[in-house]
Amino acid sequence: MGRRDECPDCVAELHVCKMCRYYDAQVPKACGEDDAEEVKEKERANFCDYFKPSANAYVPGFRAASAQAETQLASLFGEEPAEAGSPMSGDEIPEEDDPHQALEDLFKP
Repeated sequence: MGRRDECPDCVAELHVCKMCRYYDAQVPKACGEDDAEEVKEKERANFCDYFKPSANAYVPGFRAASAQAETQLASLFGEEPAEAGSPMSGDEIPEEDDPHQALEDLFKP
């Protein structure tokens, strides 16, 4: 994977720390590779020679968290939560239309 490679669907940069198998937010520099130089912007393309794409880089848990946050926000303002099927309901996107699934498929061996 080259430094300038992008996702064909969403044009997101792919050679980024958060997509690397060494990325670990729990360690100093957020990198498990001791010899790697620190990269400040973890979501921007970089020149790290230790970059190895991770099959587990994308975790789709944001959908559940998003739906919960929307429900809490609606209850805070005394509104009804978004109906199922509305764009803000947190429903799953059909797999064939899901750009996150396509990105995940790029990293499958």
